[in-house]
Amino acid sequence: MTGFPQQIPQTEPPLPAKETLPTMYDLPSENAEEPGLPDEFHSLQPQLLSRTLRLTNYPPSRIFAGSDLNLYYDVKNPLWYKRPDWFLVLDVPRLYEGTDLRSSYVIWQEGANPFLVVELLSPGTEKEDLGELALLDEENTSEVHSTQESNGQHSREIPPRKWDVYERILRVPYYAVFSRYSDRLRGFKLDGGRYREQTIDTENPQFWIPELKLGLAIWQGEFEGISRRWLRWYDGEGNWLQTDAELAFAEAERERQKRLELAAKLKSLSSEQLAALGISLEDLE
Repeated sequence: MTGFPQQIPQTEPPLPAKETLPTMYDLPSENAEEPGLPDEFHSLQPQLLSRTLRLTNYPPSRIFAGSDLNLYYDVKNPLWYKRPDWFLVLDVPRLYEGTDLRSSYVIWQEGANPFLVVELLSPGTEKEDLGELALLDEENTSEVHSTQESNGQHSREIPPRKWDVYERILRVPYYAVFSRYSDRLRGFKLDGGRYREQTIDTENPQFWIPELKLGLAIWQGEFEGISRRWLRWYDGEGNWLQTDAELAFAEAERERQKRLELAAKLKSLSSEQLAALGISLEDLE
């Protein structure tokens, strides 16, 4: 059942379809177990994180950044997975076994857990991502809970929520959550086996990660032709880390400036001096 009436009330003149029919926020995901809906932001934002990530302690061949990739985490339940919007693993081969692109990330084969997970809030996922869906009872240390029939016997195990997987099973040291609807950044650090929310200035939101010598912050700018607020890496001096395209553009701009400066110096020479160098005034125009 969709929850929408079988017949849409008619008006005269008829209302536009976007006012009477379900919107992109209302229609369900193909996977009923994943309430989040795919959207362009969930594709572009991870790209920006990956394309601006530059670590001084690890070469690119020894880090793996995955986005929208199945992360299998429980060897006893090998079909259970989570799909982080973006995650970073340190000191692992960029390619699987050094040769192949990954189609998933399998903890018991890789032998290394993510160091950082970033989740992008979307309608329907806030509680899952923020651990507010009835967290496990403080006295229950089990990472997996199960349904129970009236006769007291367990019927089936239910996979834990994302928050529980990241915090209690994988023990991911850093966890960041960003909402494109409120432009709010929240950062969590594993402390004593539990996530502790870090203080982030709402006026200048920054989430510093000392081990990476980098931080995440909210940047207003254009990426892939879209101008909005994005989550982006910055360095210890407060500089935004650039994409390859931005670096290439900056280098081309520096070369252009050098040519302009050289042309200005040559124009200050006399025609005789230019002739001695084999240069005519027309060449400088």
